[in-house]
Amino acid sequence: MTTSLTVFSIALSVLLLVSVDRIRQGAQEGFSGTLSQTDLVVGARGGALPLLLYSVFHIGTPSNEISYTSYEHFRDHPAVQWTIPLSMGDSHHGYRVIATDENFYEHYRFHRDHSLQFTDGTAPDGIFDAVIGKEVAERLGYHVGSKIVLSHGLEDVSLLKHGDKPFTVVGILARTATPVDRGIYITLYGEEAIHLDWAGGTPPALGEEVPAAKIRKEDLHIQNISAFLVRTRSRVDTLLLQREINNYRDEPLTAIIPALTLQELWSMLSYADVALSLVSGAVLVVGLVAMLIALYTALNERRREVAVLRAIGFHARQIFILFVLESTLISAAGMAFGLIAAYGLLWLARAPMEAHFGIPLAMVGVSSRVSLYACVVVLAGALLGCVPAIRAYRNGLIDGLNAH
Repeated sequence: MTTSLTVFSIALSVLLLVSVDRIRQGAQEGFSGTLSQTDLVVGARGGALPLLLYSVFHIGTPSNEISYTSYEHFRDHPAVQWTIPLSMGDSHHGYRVIATDENFYEHYRFHRDHSLQFTDGTAPDGIFDAVIGKEVAERLGYHVGSKIVLSHGLEDVSLLKHGDKPFTVVGILARTATPVDRGIYITLYGEEAIHLDWAGGTPPALGEEVPAAKIRKEDLHIQNISAFLVRTRSRVDTLLLQREINNYRDEPLTAIIPALTLQELWSMLSYADVALSLVSGAVLVVGLVAMLIALYTALNERRREVAVLRAIGFHARQIFILFVLESTLISAAGMAFGLIAAYGLLWLARAPMEAHFGIPLAMVGVSSRVSLYACVVVLAGALLGCVPAIRAYRNGLIDGLNAH
């Protein structure tokens, strides 16, 4: 019983220590793999981190909009290779609706050079066409041809619906293991169309709705978007264009380099990582000390056992090795159970974390840091086992046989 509790305490501490490290690295790889081959993210003037979070990871809400005229100005800039406009202001059953254009399906890259693929259907062409991510299709049971009604706003529950202008699912994207899986993608014209008869964020009065059948692309004029992604022709162009956008006089804009902003995010989170690692390390020390106390207190009850071993010919040195081996095996067992539990919990928590918090969590293998943790645990267990082993080594045969 005592040995089981000792193994459990060590396993628990290893579980905490490894989980903190794996979540940190898994989140970093998940975030970094969401967006590739994009040099700049441009949005309204504001903080760099909120811009990156809402435009790429669908976390948070846009602070403001930017005019489509400004977007067109930089879209046609000679230093720009391609752009992807993004506009988000609606949702569907908690999933974010992103209005974009055909560049999204052609140029968006994730996990270095992976492009978007369709498991069914094609990219939207009509005003009320929609493409859905793989998770949306699986969770809501949608397929090509399904009708969906969008909700106004980004809240999970909204009372304002665009029920008079439903969209038709025309395509389902293949799984990407990024926030793309949880998005619903419509055209910029589609977003303009559902708000055509709205005024000041309120729906039209009864009888004043513009029927969907009467709306044509020629009648729609895109006014604003939330952000846009930029691929420049060279690294030098990236820096020059970023400065030009940040100093753009016609409209206050912010251009960020995604990789640098992510580094700022990891720097901010490093303090929490260190704090959690210290707490986990303290738990590990407590577990190892508990093992030492258990072995040491049990030694008095095992004096007769040691004496019997000496009587049948075991040398004191062999008794010493047995005790060290026992503590080493206990710490190794705790470490093994802790590692298995850590990776099992991460595998189970991966989908809920992505679904409920929008945090991409990549499954990562055993790192050098985890290997170091494992070696330290086993080595510390072996060293602590030396304490009761030395006492057992010194116990004589008569001492053990006289024990009560």
